[in-house]
Amino acid sequence: MSTVTLNQSEPIAGSRIISVGAGRPDRLVPNDDLVAAIDSSDEWIRQRTGIVTRQRADADTSLIDLAVTAGRQALERAGLSASDLGAVLVSTVTFPFATPSAAAKVAHLLGASPAPAYDISAACAGYCYGVAQADALVRSGVARYVLVIGAEKLSDVVDPTDRSISFLLGDGAGAVVVGPADEPGIGRSVWGSEGERWDTISMTRSQLDMRDALEQARTSGDTSALVDPENKLWPTLRQDGPSVFRWAVWSMAKVAQQALDAAGVTSEDLSAFIPHQANMRIIDEFSKQLKLPENVVVARDIADAGNTSAASIPLAMHRLLEEHPELSGTLALQIGFGAGLVYGAQVVRLP
Repeated sequence: MSTVTLNQSEPIAGSRIISVGAGRPDRLVPNDDLVAAIDSSDEWIRQRTGIVTRQRADADTSLIDLAVTAGRQALERAGLSASDLGAVLVSTVTFPFATPSAAAKVAHLLGASPAPAYDISAACAGYCYGVAQADALVRSGVARYVLVIGAEKLSDVVDPTDRSISFLLGDGAGAVVVGPADEPGIGRSVWGSEGERWDTISMTRSQLDMRDALEQARTSGDTSALVDPENKLWPTLRQDGPSVFRWAVWSMAKVAQQALDAAGVTSEDLSAFIPHQANMRIIDEFSKQLKLPENVVVARDIADAGNTSAASIPLAMHRLLEEHPELSGTLALQIGFGAGLVYGAQVVRLP
């Protein structure tokens, strides 16, 4: 047996979120612009979701553009340069390339290369997955600073006639820099998956289905299916709304409590609650289940931004601190949950 001892990185005491940045599209899409396609009304959408408008990017603004904007702002607020980064993580389910990754492109555009960069596909839990990994990378000494970005352009995968989800979705990117701390600023993560519910939130078809339909049209010479509005080839998002609502309210409230317990705190120690911005009714029910004190500020970015999946928590954190700067340095509970079904939660000290 070899007696050689391998070198390893020196672990450190803790990590924390140092800064937060946002990349928001300029275009606002009010409910009235969407209701005709789903035979609905502004009142119905507000009552069911709490959404008044949502932010959506124009055709010339890419997911990469949004991610770079958010990442650059987070770096500036942290007082760091991109060359300081030990890793770049991008959580997304709407980057239109299976490979190469969005993270590699973002790292290059920010000037972070040759930092390792990779994507995380965990939908609405993706940002919390990223924070869990960044916390581990920093505390293990593998990376001193990690940029975590949640970025989505969900308008690219919307079927405007789908009453289950189309009116919920928006675009945007949020970013945080995670770095070393003398004391832990990120509590132990609680994360997991429930694959038996895999198709509760899913795409309407796979890319292979679309490929096969196009090939059939080409070989048969019958292109009618390609222009038939009822035969939608492009994969879009759909969900079983009632099932998602029940799962989020009852199961995820328990996960949120587990995250509090794992961090060794109670709801009385919190100053803010930043859940995934899925639905205002879910957020309200969450708050009741957790018995949050009245002084805890609850993030409600969904009213103006819509559901932005992996981007929703950092975007909500960004707005919360813009509106309540006094919360900086206090504790917040964050939890993401969505397609997969996957979930992740941590207590964090706000930057």
